[in-house]
Amino acid sequence: MDSRVSELFGGCCRPGGGPAVGGTLKARGAGGSSSCGGPKGKKKNGRNRGGKANNPPYLPPEAEDGNIEYKLKLVNPSQYRFEHLVTQMKWRLQEGRGEAVYQIGVEDNGLLVGLAEEEMRASLKTLHRMAEKVGADITVLREREVDYDSDMPRKITEVLVRKVPDNQQFLDLRVAVLGNVDSGKSTLLGVLTQGELDNGRGRARLNLFRHLHEIQSGRTSSISFEILGFNSKGEVVNYSDSRTAEEICESSSKMITFIDLAGHHKYLHTTIFGLTSYCPDCALLLVSANTGIAGTTREHLGLALALKVPFFIVVSKVDLCAKTTVERTVRQLERVLKQPGCHKVPMLVTSEDDAVTAAQQFAQSPNVTPIFTLSSVSGESLDLLKVFLNILPPLTNSKEQEELMQQLTEFQVDEIYTVPEVGTVVGGTLSSGICREGDQLVVGPTDDGSFLELRVCSIQRNRSACRVLRAGQAATLALGDFDRALLRKGMVMVSPEMNPTICSVFEAEIVLLFHATTFRRGFQVTVHVGNVRQTAVVEKIHAKLFGRMIPEKWLLS
Repeated sequence: MDSRVSELFGGCCRPGGGPAVGGTLKARGAGGSSSCGGPKGKKKNGRNRGGKANNPPYLPPEAEDGNIEYKLKLVNPSQYRFEHLVTQMKWRLQEGRGEAVYQIGVEDNGLLVGLAEEEMRASLKTLHRMAEKVGADITVLREREVDYDSDMPRKITEVLVRKVPDNQQFLDLRVAVLGNVDSGKSTLLGVLTQGELDNGRGRARLNLFRHLHEIQSGRTSSISFEILGFNSKGEVVNYSDSRTAEEICESSSKMITFIDLAGHHKYLHTTIFGLTSYCPDCALLLVSANTGIAGTTREHLGLALALKVPFFIVVSKVDLCAKTTVERTVRQLERVLKQPGCHKVPMLVTSEDDAVTAAQQFAQSPNVTPIFTLSSVSGESLDLLKVFLNILPPLTNSKEQEELMQQLTEFQVDEIYTVPEVGTVVGGTLSSGICREGDQLVVGPTDDGSFLELRVCSIQRNRSACRVLRAGQAATLALGDFDRALLRKGMVMVSPEMNPTICSVFEAEIVLLFHATTFRRGFQVTVHVGNVRQTAVVEKIHAKLFGRMIPEKWLLS
């Protein structure tokens, strides 16, 4: 481990992180739910029929908040009971921002009771009626047999309920793609979004590159966006079925937007900008099986930890190595993830049941880190990653979303274009509030610190027209004949009621992880704050405490 990561992880390289993270968390097969820290109980008269291992009798108790609902059975409810169940489903869908998971055959305390086949069929029929009532679709994720005080086989069924909210065109999830150069990031995205396997020489990535030198070198130097859709039944919608992005958006109820970032060290500032500016919900860290943790992998891992972006790991190119090499790379990752500075619980995904469990645990606990091993050439285990992405719920709850939407409008300008017959167009993310067509906003700060008035002429999300933009969503806004020369990356478009002000001097509390030279007064740095990337000069260092400088005064230049 190099000195930068040694500093990041507290200078300690011992593999253990305490009893809570000792050993790899492996999802159980037909047995059910590997809930981290979930309560455990003893079997009540459990039977071990046919030599099968007893399943764990409990899930974590049902939470009042969140999008997971436990139901023992839903057999022939009365009309009053049915209306109550429909209202309950609306609440769970709202909590999951359009997605909910129903566990049928489970009591509210998490006890796995199970249902006989006839009762389960009747319960699923009732659940289907409830979904139709609210305009949702249901998909059975998995069924599991349980032993609970009965000689008859009993099952519990896990069902995904999905409904696109009335005020949205589709559910949206942004995933930043990190990893060392030549680890196969663009190739994996090409395979996922184009629907065709790679030929082993990078053919799948050609449609993702934006510049000629990227095609010639095979290395990404800019930030690009790729989309992968899932319909209401969980089926993949990509360019193999649709010719345009507009068709993918129309056919999808859930959209995964991949942010393809650069892997080479000289483009590290571009990767930092992508992580801080585009506000990804989570990150995909790609590691090549034949090289292991090498190059910028450690820096990218450190960035995700420092910015508190949840991440999962994909080990690629397993077709190029022996099984022992893949296992060695996975063990190397497990050791790093368990170190004190990281303190994650690795979860190796080897089956579809594991992928379902991983998606739920990943959303519930920030410490769980799923690990996938796959190949973009042979397609090995590629379906497990698709299952994971399909089930992965939004990582921010509806209450946080509502609070952001009630604030004043603030749009971060990340890209600037000139489109014929449209005029000036800006791309970015709405960090708070609501933006509509025709809204009057102010943009700045300009060179003299002022803000200029402008009007939003039209809005597009994923190349499809959109009339209303809500907090957390990324889009492009057409500004008509507004002078492009007055705009630059890092500006913000805000509501005039915000009365924005600027500053040229600020104090910051920093932790110096690693630096080759002395950090002193007059030192020049580059500051990344959201979509702002600005050079600054250190004017004064007030104090030091255990290597922490508290605070510093920096002057923007």
